Amino acid sequence: MYTIPEKFRKIENLHIVFWLIKDMSWAMLWRPLGILMIFPTLTVAILITWQTRKLKSELYHNLAVLFWITANCYWMIVEFMGVDDTLRFYAIIPFGIGFIFIAAYYLFIRPNEIKQEKKVLLKVEVSEEAVNIANAG
Repeated sequence: MYTIPEKFRKIENLHIVFWLIKDMSWAMLWRPLGILMIFPTLTVAILITWQTRKLKSELYHNLAVLFWITANCYWMIVEFMGVDDTLRFYAIIPFGIGFIFIAAYYLFIRPNEIKQEKKVLLKVEVSEEAVNIANAG
């Protein structure tokens, strides 16, 4: 089981704070703060994705989160700018890409990982004395 190193955990917690401020600003219609928070929220999402790139599970989930945040940011900007409301429907593109990453992981990668886990061969060397004791009993 993978455990998140402490330095990564701190960055993830910071990311949550940035994301909450961005979304709270969106909900409260605080345009300048909401738009300002796009940069640190996306930057930290990219950093987290990069840091976990060697673990497929983490990578695919973090890529999905990155595209989810991208979709949220786009949708927020469309609402803040007061442009044609139908433009918000284009947020389905990054949402969809994020969903594809999750689907790809659970449909193709995870089943292969499970197969590989089952193929692990455990070789244990036992002394002749232990074998004799086990056979005697």
